[in-house]
Amino acid sequence: MSVNKSILTMFRRSSALCNRYSFACADSRPVMIYSYKNYGTKAATSQKPDWNRAVSEAEKIVGYPTSFLSLRWLLSDEIANVALHLRKLVGSNHPLLKTAKSLIYNGRNNMQAWGLIVLLISKAAGHINVDDMEEDKAAGVLHSQRALAEVTEMIRTGHLVHKGLVNMQPGVYPEPAEMNDMTFGNKIALLSGDYLLGNSSAELAALRNQELVELMSSAIRDLAEAEFIGRRDSQNNPLPSVPPADRTDYAVNEWTLRNVLSAGALLGKSCKGTLKLGGHSKDIQELGYNFGKHLALAWQACLDLSPFINKDRSTPFSLCSAPIMFHIEHDPSILIEIDKGLESVANVDYGKVFDIVVSGPGIELTKKLQHEHSQRAMEVLNVFEESDARTALSNIIAAMGDF
Repeated sequence: MSVNKSILTMFRRSSALCNRYSFACADSRPVMIYSYKNYGTKAATSQKPDWNRAVSEAEKIVGYPTSFLSLRWLLSDEIANVALHLRKLVGSNHPLLKTAKSLIYNGRNNMQAWGLIVLLISKAAGHINVDDMEEDKAAGVLHSQRALAEVTEMIRTGHLVHKGLVNMQPGVYPEPAEMNDMTFGNKIALLSGDYLLGNSSAELAALRNQELVELMSSAIRDLAEAEFIGRRDSQNNPLPSVPPADRTDYAVNEWTLRNVLSAGALLGKSCKGTLKLGGHSKDIQELGYNFGKHLALAWQACLDLSPFINKDRSTPFSLCSAPIMFHIEHDPSILIEIDKGLESVANVDYGKVFDIVVSGPGIELTKKLQHEHSQRAMEVLNVFEESDARTALSNIIAAMGDF
């Protein structure tokens, strides 16, 4: 009980800082509208699009923050116990701590935005021939669509927690104390991820829609398949594949394959599923899939760009990020440094890789890639009637490209 009270106190304190963490606040600020006529140019507004404001204003449109980290989850006995055990990992190097921090990260990789996208596309498309009792009148979405948004977040977060498992190979952790920390962290990561995926399955089954269950199950399959694409080090960290002799389109093809499986499929199929719940035709459902897929790819390109745009050498980046892939296509000699990470990516000189990529064409090509996927997502949005939800999605896309 004391744990629950302490979490409730933290929740109340965080409410006072809700603007900082992108939670929707019930204030009187007007919704910012960013005119978006052509994605080839900046949004036509005197104020630059801001990611946190775009997300915060979008949350007001669908009622309240969509994240599963709501009060009912924070006060559950299972989450309370996980929070208590996580404290024991503070000071260790277990990856689970980084995942936990990312749940409240104030930026473009905020977890709760995935469910928000699902609700916004639900409201933008509307619903057809649905029982009025199923509708959340205040938000303009169905209760089942809100449940699917939570399922999407739980699947994504559970998968990321599971990715934090450490391979306990002999000799890697010779110190008994460190070995115990890593073993304990693995147990918490395994059980926490299972808890989230188990609850997502239960909520999905409660919707009583067999086609939707099959669709979301295939998204989980895609997430698992993504972990077996390309080369990996001993801790399953991804490494770029060696390009063929003809390197034409190597970067786009490999990067797209990895990220459609690891991100695009889940968001795309969630958007498709929510339109199915809304009673839309299969053609409209496919548009929803394309919107989610291209938005996820634009989002990933944006995240890949961030360390190189900010010129922050201390920011970690994936060796399979788009700028690096494009540089390999341009000059594969960078693989000499990257291949030092075949045993462990920690052996790679990230500063050297950073300098090589910054001096090449990878950053500009990634910007172009991000704009292309954003444009494809915008083309789908234009099919729907103009509404506050459609405008909110446009604002989020515009803010994503604000480099």
